[in-house]
Amino acid sequence: MKICVFLSAADLDDRYTRPAREFAELLGKGGHTLVWGGSDVGLMKVVADGVQEAGGRLLGVSVDFLAAKARAGADEMVIARDLAERKALLLERADAVVIMVGGTGTLDEATEILELKKHGHTDKPVVLLNTAGFYDGLKEQFRRMEDEGFLPCPLTDLVFFAEEPVGALAYLEESFGTV
Repeated sequence: MKICVFLSAADLDDRYTRPAREFAELLGKGGHTLVWGGSDVGLMKVVADGVQEAGGRLLGVSVDFLAAKARAGADEMVIARDLAERKALLLERADAVVIMVGGTGTLDEATEILELKKHGHTDKPVVLLNTAGFYDGLKEQFRRMEDEGFLPCPLTDLVFFAEEPVGALAYLEESFGTV
């Protein structure tokens, strides 16, 4: 399975890097391909290292202005013109999406895939990995949107919330019948 991971390129502390590395190792050991923003810095590097060390493949999609930070030694690296094309290529090349901790770029990517899914433009499984309760507020906001009629379908049809890396990958493998 090709799993797109949206996440931060920032250097973060152990409460975020440890679960990210655990997820990466599970992904690699499962023989899956990481589809990610291509950066070799911060949390993106942690995940790419973990996948590669565990035997998985790396498919990066970077962007012109970040090409200097792109990971050398990825199995495949695509350089997009801009962030919009990067997002489109990431989603196009993946079978599933996992949203990990991140900033505004990660939130932008997350809302785009959920919007596409809401409108029936994709049926790819989406997991929000709620490491250390990072997305508790967003989860509450999504539930409010659902309760007050802002979502045309149940929240569970849009996204699966996982509290641990093993639950995130198990959900994806179950979705694809690989368990």
